[in-house]
Amino acid sequence: MKETKFIEQNQKKWSEFEKALSSSQKKPEELSKLYLDVTEDLGYAQTFYNRRTIRVYLNQLAQKVFIGVHKQGGQSWKKILDYVLVSIPIDIYKSRKSLLIALISFLIYAAIGVITTYVNPDFPRVVMGDGYVDMTIENISNGRPLAVYESQSQLDMFIHITTNNLRVALLTFFAGFFGIIGTQMLLFSNGVMLGSFQYFFHTKGLLVTSFLGIWIHGAFEISAIVLAGGAGIVAGGGLLFPKSYSRIQALRISALRGMKIMMSLIPFIIIAGFLESYVTRHYQILPEWSKWCIIFFSFAIIVFYYVIYPFFIVRKYPERAREDDLVDLQTKDEVVLYKIRKEGAIIRDAFHSYFTYSAKFLKPIFTIYLPLAIVIAFVQGQIHMDKMLTQHWFDWYVQAQIIFGFGLYNFTDLLFGFSWSLIVVGIFATVFWSIKTRGEEFSYSSLFRYYKERFITLYIAFAIYYWTFFFTPIYLKFILLFLLPFITSNIAVAAFDEGKGKIKKAFLYGRKTFVPSLLNLLFFSTLIAVLVQPIAFIFSIQENWSSEPTMRDLLDVCTDFINRVAIFFTDDYMYYSNSFRQIIYIIFILLTLPLFALLTAFTYFSHAEKEELIGLREEFKLFGKRKRNQE
Repeated sequence: MKETKFIEQNQKKWSEFEKALSSSQKKPEELSKLYLDVTEDLGYAQTFYNRRTIRVYLNQLAQKVFIGVHKQGGQSWKKILDYVLVSIPIDIYKSRKSLLIALISFLIYAAIGVITTYVNPDFPRVVMGDGYVDMTIENISNGRPLAVYESQSQLDMFIHITTNNLRVALLTFFAGFFGIIGTQMLLFSNGVMLGSFQYFFHTKGLLVTSFLGIWIHGAFEISAIVLAGGAGIVAGGGLLFPKSYSRIQALRISALRGMKIMMSLIPFIIIAGFLESYVTRHYQILPEWSKWCIIFFSFAIIVFYYVIYPFFIVRKYPERAREDDLVDLQTKDEVVLYKIRKEGAIIRDAFHSYFTYSAKFLKPIFTIYLPLAIVIAFVQGQIHMDKMLTQHWFDWYVQAQIIFGFGLYNFTDLLFGFSWSLIVVGIFATVFWSIKTRGEEFSYSSLFRYYKERFITLYIAFAIYYWTFFFTPIYLKFILLFLLPFITSNIAVAAFDEGKGKIKKAFLYGRKTFVPSLLNLLFFSTLIAVLVQPIAFIFSIQENWSSEPTMRDLLDVCTDFINRVAIFFTDDYMYYSNSFRQIIYIIFILLTLPLFALLTAFTYFSHAEKEELIGLREEFKLFGKRKRNQE
């Protein structure tokens, strides 16, 4: 049959099919019949008109019918239930060892709090502060030992306590990304505080009273903190113990699994806030049996969902428990460098390249530049000891002055400022080398050859802006950031261009790529501002260690713990907490600079392709040497 005849015979039927598919009311039986008819026509077209447009049309139509047949109502609710009742319990089962480690650690830390309070009755003042202890003693003398829970209105208390508990749980979780140590420090802080608090009431003969009052809400609240610590250990464990995966793959798997466990805790944290605000405040008038029942059922729910139920689900769905975690982590096609891109495509390809080549460029960054940066910070800390022994108002700014030397307090600041310029250029050069040698195995000899060829050129391209920024007063530095897009083209041209006249080309590109470079800079700055909030929150402001910050961030919690431990051994305890801050800031900088380097590189690739057609010329060289569908 001729193709035109075939189309004439079936055109009316296909039109009816399309109308039925576009209708808001679809009958499954009708769609099923349509699917059978269309697939028969498609089979005929594939046999006799395989290279014709009609075959493509029928294939698309069959796909639409197939989707319509298999689409089911209420699918979103089924997915949510499956996520809560199957997916999360399976991840809990896979993470059972980390959750057990968190529980055992917390119990040990609580026991340390009990023992320390037994040895030193004044220890609660160290962990909870003199004000809180004195207030509790006064409440006990007034016959209302837990009157602290009656100090606010119920709604205000619910909002304040719930947000605070969510913040503590999230900090405990996110601390796991700092090598698990951060999570253990927060578990230690909370565990010691709990043990000390409970034993303090025991010394007053009120252990049972405090237990029945506190654990009405504490069953959910404390369990959530412990489980959040376990989720943090899971999340950070992928980076430390990648097994057979790359560290980036392992981190993505573990972070997703830990995040799912963390999200499952949010309802329990909200319930704990409700119980503390609306039930615990009435602990004196509630019958004893009701308190025991609330505590028992709260712990029973936690034990069932996080201990018993996961084993049941794994036995019921053994195939899902054995599913490969990397199903969505398959290697994507390699990014084409020289291609015209819009701003969104530049950002997307920069992120993709960051995760694709991170194992290649992070290895030299963490083996060469991280130790150098820490040595610089240590020496600067010794030189600026007066500042290291002080809690600063905006701590991150003062620490940056010490680390980078742009405070210009003495000659060593200038010397180490120069050292940091070498480190920054070295990081950019390492990232550019990893792109240029994509597809090749990591090799220090290859990296050092690239340094030999490009490092001086890169430094000259970077130095003008760096030293201008270095000597500019703080109130002008933010204005100077808007000139950065002109300079980034200098660095990219120095890194990738093979021709002559690089200086002229760099300034020409800088002028023409100013807008996309500025947009990328704004995106990068916004991203960094968001990412840095957990470790350097903008409202984490305090005059000194004894004062409370406006709102604590993760570093405040960790350094507070360091101070409380170090104060027993030295009068210079602030030095150690500030040193810890500096190390975290340095690691954060070394992890984020490569992303900016990649944004710079892909902005250059896009403009170079527009001006010089480098990628198109390479494609012409390959023309006729590939499969016909690629041509």
